[in-house]
Amino acid sequence: MNVAIVKYNAGNIYSVIHALTRLGVEPLLTDDPEKLMAADKVLFPGQGEASNAMQYLREHKLDQVIRDLKQPILGICIGQQLMCRHSEEGNVDCLGIFDVDVKRFLPQKHEDKVPHMGWNTLEETKSHIFNGFCGGEYAYFVHSYYVPICPDTAAVTNYIQPFSAAMHKNNFYATQFHPEKSGAVGERILKNFLEL
Repeated sequence: MNVAIVKYNAGNIYSVIHALTRLGVEPLLTDDPEKLMAADKVLFPGQGEASNAMQYLREHKLDQVIRDLKQPILGICIGQQLMCRHSEEGNVDCLGIFDVDVKRFLPQKHEDKVPHMGWNTLEETKSHIFNGFCGGEYAYFVHSYYVPICPDTAAVTNYIQPFSAAMHKNNFYATQFHPEKSGAVGERILKNFLEL
């Protein structure tokens, strides 16, 4: 299987590579549009700042490439946020695949810490990447911005308020949490994605 990872100015790419390698896949890390379009599956992971990431994607013409992909693509963490319409982080227009804006967490009480960091449950899962899930599985999160609940929400987590822990629209899949850091649960999600 030909699996590509979008190379751009975002961190945490190598833990995704290692997670795929454990599943027997040797992914190609590339920002070459032709190689991305030729892949069987594409992953769009990362940690970083939205406006800087979008600037890099636009400068390298990767924004249009990602929108035009027809094969399954999985956005992870900031990858999910960049697939949305707009982000409050850097007040930047994003890829617009999901018709929803990314918001910053606003603590409601003293114990609400931002960023949301650590393990939390996945509820209301509905997408092929959650095949075999019952709800209540734990995944690992690190983020200060979130995607509100919307028609493309594929899993819900509650921290300060309910938000989109995962999304799905056509061939576009995304998770706010890090499957590559979520143990057996995350491994199952990556395996389900690879088997799409």
